[in-house]
Amino acid sequence: MLAAKRFRDPKHRNFRRAAIYNEGRAVKRSRDARALKAGSTYGRSVEAGRWAASEWNYLRMAFEAGVPVPYPVQWNGLEILMEFIADPSSPEAAAPRLHQIRPGPELAAYLWEQLVDAMRRLAGMGFAHGDLSPYNVLVAGERLVVIDLPQLVDLAGNQQGVELLARDCQNVHAWFSAHGLPATAPLADPDELLADLLGHAW
Repeated sequence: MLAAKRFRDPKHRNFRRAAIYNEGRAVKRSRDARALKAGSTYGRSVEAGRWAASEWNYLRMAFEAGVPVPYPVQWNGLEILMEFIADPSSPEAAAPRLHQIRPGPELAAYLWEQLVDAMRRLAGMGFAHGDLSPYNVLVAGERLVVIDLPQLVDLAGNQQGVELLARDCQNVHAWFSAHGLPATAPLADPDELLADLLGHAW
């Protein structure tokens, strides 16, 4: 079974936040760059295509780097096919998002360890997720999978990269600290986690 992710019709999708993540990303065609700046219908279509292309490219790169993401299968326009992350207790159902589960201390510590490793691997590639939260992390039994990668942030090319990485650290730490993560767990402090990730990036 595969999962299909379709980017919404450019007439309906709101790309106002895109500028935060697109900083440092080049646009090859001058016509496209002008259309994006003007926010025209064509520009919105270009933007939708850019998000889909970004998700596909980052998904492939992350998978090849050992980041726990769905296996990328195919990209066609505004649709991406990828591995379906199933709930082991009900294989035809999707794995729950992190915010939907209530782990005990042992599972919370194990999931935290996996998430820190995923963030380190992304940082080692020079990226921050940029929008990491309990809503875009799946938990398949004891397996953690990071999803939603189109906004991946270049830590060197985006002036807000470190700030967005710090926000990722705060978001995930807040959830884990409220859901059983022992205070003695490695990097169980958002500032320490940020420092560690920057060390892996540079």
